[in-house]
Amino acid sequence: RIRTVLSVELPLRALFEGPTVLQLAGRVEDAAAARAALTPRPRPAEIPLSPAQRGLWLLNRIQGPASATYNVPIALRLSGELNREVLELALQDVVARHESLRTLLLESAEGTPYQKILAPEEVSLPLPVAEIAEAEVRTAVAAVANQGFDLSAEIPFRARLFALGEDQHVLVVVLHHVAGDGWSMAPLGRDVAEAYEARAAGRAPEWAPLPVQYADYALWQRELLGDENDHDSLLGQQLAYWTNQLASLPDQLELPTDRPRPAVASHRGDRLVFEVGAEVHQGLVDLARESGASVFMVVQAAFAALLSRLGAGTDIAIGSPVAGRTDEALDDLVGFFINTLVLRTDLSGDPTFRQLVERVRESDLAAYAHQDVPFEHLVEALNPERSLSRHPLFQVMLTFQNNEQAEFRLPGLTFTSESTGDGAAKFDLQLGVHEQHGDGGAPAGLVGAFEFATDLFDRVTVEGLVERFGRLLAAVVADPECHVGELEVLSAQERGELLAGWQGERVEVPWVSLPVVFEEQVARTPEATAVLFHDVDLTYAELNTRANRLARVLISRGVGPEGLVALMLPRSPELLVAMLAVLKAGAAYVPVDPQYPAERIAYMLADARPAVTLTSEVVHEVVPSGQSTLLLEDVAD
Repeated sequence: RIRTVLSVELPLRALFEGPTVLQLAGRVEDAAAARAALTPRPRPAEIPLSPAQRGLWLLNRIQGPASATYNVPIALRLSGELNREVLELALQDVVARHESLRTLLLESAEGTPYQKILAPEEVSLPLPVAEIAEAEVRTAVAAVANQGFDLSAEIPFRARLFALGEDQHVLVVVLHHVAGDGWSMAPLGRDVAEAYEARAAGRAPEWAPLPVQYADYALWQRELLGDENDHDSLLGQQLAYWTNQLASLPDQLELPTDRPRPAVASHRGDRLVFEVGAEVHQGLVDLARESGASVFMVVQAAFAALLSRLGAGTDIAIGSPVAGRTDEALDDLVGFFINTLVLRTDLSGDPTFRQLVERVRESDLAAYAHQDVPFEHLVEALNPERSLSRHPLFQVMLTFQNNEQAEFRLPGLTFTSESTGDGAAKFDLQLGVHEQHGDGGAPAGLVGAFEFATDLFDRVTVEGLVERFGRLLAAVVADPECHVGELEVLSAQERGELLAGWQGERVEVPWVSLPVVFEEQVARTPEATAVLFHDVDLTYAELNTRANRLARVLISRGVGPEGLVALMLPRSPELLVAMLAVLKAGAAYVPVDPQYPAERIAYMLADARPAVTLTSEVVHEVVPSGQSTLLLEDVAD
């Protein structure tokens, strides 16, 4: 039985806000078989990591435990009467419920990483409380958010509470990405709320047992994928697709950066939020419907078109997350299931925007049908050129959000989000887009955010990207038949500066031919050196004399205005004499390299039909028969 499911990817900061992102993934799977297979499994003493875990474990080893690149920080201001002890118990309950929150990543004696799941009684999750002033909130929150994890020594989950008064608190929860993805935020927030309410009533939370834990999924995934050397296995079949799909992919996308790429990326980042109006949003929805595509696909096409118009070429690779939860048993589980697809966008041939959307649709659907290969395994199999300065296979990411936000409620408390600081940049550039809807589900606009690496981009440059992206979206909605190469990315002011503003003061310059300008220079500096070539040294006067002599000969051979003279001469002072002489005679010259193939020389001369071909004894034998030739040696003194 085949089904198509929608893949959900949530913003990582939305812990207590419920699901906020619904991304079309188009996953096609045998759901019945998957449900039957995903059950608690017998566990070896050393449980292997999932491919996704392994990738983050390796990055944690490379970057070191001080790195906060893959931290998922959430900061919430809690207004109202908060029971601190109850909140601490609730967080402890959630850690006990989800094994992923109490898992260490260790290394065997042979160097193989494995999972060690701590028993609930082995884990203590304190909730330290610090009294701070309002002015200290931003600094205090950022300090907690930017504290890294040693995945081999501490659980990938921590919490801190800052008290600003009896009824004002800021809760900071930091999850390492290895323990949870965007989808995880909804069950995590829901479980915290249920546990808090239960503990406030003096009882333990009464959850239904989870069908499986993350370790069961890791073991099941290995069985499902099979051996990549087996061409009939799921992994073997899908690797064959990706190997073909990503063949000859450029190692690096050339972006309009402000600075050269450093040898080692610092992963420091910043974030810029913007909005797109309801009218353009409605146009994107209409265009998607007309094209049989999703709004995500239309936005992807627009993002790729923007990058292409800014100089990134016509082969644009964009990373995009899919939920990776292939079984309903995983829906309520906290863990790292997300997978990343490389969506390759072909803009060659200057298609119309509608044609580009059609290309994106076909490419994306094929990618979604082959989404089971873990990205980390794909990188190992394709083995692209590695660099600590950039992400492999793609350097830009696109995430899409289009479902309504859910609210998290605790008795007597209201919540507002707090900034967690500038944060980290996993990619050069990441675009996140969230759809808003009004009454009846009508499109009410887009809220977007560019996250960017400050190693490469200044904020003002990204502000320019936001303006250009908005301009491009409006343009493709107004005219989907417009060719990508015609999409305007410059503002009216920029175009005016480009065409007129940078020219400086306008000065009238009289028209003078090159021979006249040269004669004026000869009169000013007759004895100055004009030509240096090996042991040859010609002054302006000598060069002028030789050119005049040759010009008179050419005129006597019928060369004049509108005429052509072929110059088949090697690189030499004589070539400069010949060029100047032809111009003095009023004609134009056709340079013909004597080292060209004979067929090309014959074609050029037949096409130009010069009045005469100037050559020398050294190369005259390559002149095709039937040409009127003049040897420079015959004109010399």
